[in-house]
Amino acid sequence: MTMKIRGLRWWMIGLLTLGTVMNYLARSSLGVAAPTVMQSLHITTQHYGWITGAFLVMYPIGAPLTGYLMDRIGLRFGFLLCGIAWSLICMAHGFVNGWVGLFVLRGMLGLVEGAFIPAGMRATAYWFPARERGFAAGTFNLGASVGAIMAPPLIAWSILKYDWETAFIIAGALSLGWAVLWLLFYRHPAAHPALTKEEADYIAAGQADDQNIGGNDRVAQAKDGGKPPIRQILSQRNFWGIALPRFFADPVWGTLVYWMPLYLYQARGFDLKTIALTAWLPFVAADFGCMMGGTISAYLNKRFGVAIVDGKRVAFSLGAVLMIGMAGVGFVKDPAVAIFLLCLGGFAHQTLSISVISLSADLFPKHEVATVTGMASFVAGIGNLSFTLLIGWLVSSIGYTPFFVALGCGDLIGMALLWTLVRHRTPAQNRNVSSAASA
Repeated sequence: MTMKIRGLRWWMIGLLTLGTVMNYLARSSLGVAAPTVMQSLHITTQHYGWITGAFLVMYPIGAPLTGYLMDRIGLRFGFLLCGIAWSLICMAHGFVNGWVGLFVLRGMLGLVEGAFIPAGMRATAYWFPARERGFAAGTFNLGASVGAIMAPPLIAWSILKYDWETAFIIAGALSLGWAVLWLLFYRHPAAHPALTKEEADYIAAGQADDQNIGGNDRVAQAKDGGKPPIRQILSQRNFWGIALPRFFADPVWGTLVYWMPLYLYQARGFDLKTIALTAWLPFVAADFGCMMGGTISAYLNKRFGVAIVDGKRVAFSLGAVLMIGMAGVGFVKDPAVAIFLLCLGGFAHQTLSISVISLSADLFPKHEVATVTGMASFVAGIGNLSFTLLIGWLVSSIGYTPFFVALGCGDLIGMALLWTLVRHRTPAQNRNVSSAASA
C-alpha cells in the first residue's frame, strides 16, 4: 500500500519549482560567463546581441509549442522531454569554438526552455483551488529567481576553479539530475497514489465554483491530454488582455538575466568577482515579488471580497508604478544606488508578472491553460526579442540609459491594457466552455 502524503500539492509544486531553478540556471549561465566567453572566443557586443537574440527568437516559438505538447500528452512526460533537452543543450555550450555555435545552441535552448511557465500554470490549474493559484504560481516562479541567484556564484566559481567550458557542463548535469526526480515522483492528481482523499476533496471543493469550469469540463479534466481550440483562444479578448501586458513586461526580466552582468562589467567597471557578489541581488528582490503578487490578490479577496481577477489587476498596477524607479538606473552615479534600483525593478517585475501569468488559470478551462500560457509567452517573447536586439545594436552608440527609461515606463501601458481588455467570465460563457469540452 502506497504511503499517503499530506499537503501533496505543495510537494508537487516544489518539484516543479526545482525544475524552474534548473531551467533558469542553464538560461542564466551565459550571461554570467559572457565577459570571459566573449574574450576567449573574440565575440563582439553586436555578436552577443545576436546570440541572445537567437534564444529570444526561439523562446516565443517554443512556449506555445511546448504548452500545446503538454496539453496533448500530459505534463509529466512533456516537461520531462523539455528538461532533458535543455540539460544536454546547456552542456553542449562548453564545446563551441565561436559565436555561430553559441548562436545555434541558444536558439535550441530557447525552443525548449519556454516550457516552464506553461508547465507551472497547468500544474497549478489541476493541483490547486482557485484561491491558492496566485500563491502557487508565485512559488514555482521563485525558481526563476533562485536559478538566476545561483548562476553568478556557481558559474564564476566554476570558471575560476576550472574554465568556462566546465561551467556549462556542471549546470547541464544538475538539470539532468532534476529530470530523474521529476520522472520518479510527478503524477497527475487523478493518478497520484500518494494523494489523500481529504486533500483531493479540498482541491475539488475549491474548484467547484471556479468561473472557468463548466459541468462537462470535468470530463476533459479527467484525462491529462486534450486538444485545445487555438483559433477560439485567439479570438478572445481575455487572451490578449494577458498577452499584451506581458509584451511590455517581459523585457525587464530579459534585461536582468542577459544584459545586467554585461552592463555591470561595461558601464560600471565591475570585475567577475564583483559581478558574482552583486548580480544575484535583484533576483533575491524578485523572490519577494513572486510572493507579493499572489498574496495581494488573495488578501483582497479574503478581506474585502474583491474578485481574484480584480485583485491580480491591482497587484499588477502596484508593480507597474514601482517599476518607474528602474528608469533611473542609468542616471545615478553611485553603483550601490544603481544596484538598489535594479533590485526594485526585480521586485516590481515579479509582482506584476506573477499576477498576469496566473490569470490564465482563472480565465480559461484547465485543459487549455498550458496552451494559453504558451501562446501568451509567444507574444511576450516578441517584446523581449525586439528589446534585446535594440540593445545589442544601439548600446555601443547611445549607451544603456535610454533602455532603462523604456523599461521603467513600459508596464504602465501594460497596466492600461490589463484593465481595459480582461473581463470576468459570464455564466453564458461557462456554458459555452462546457459545450466545447463535451464536443
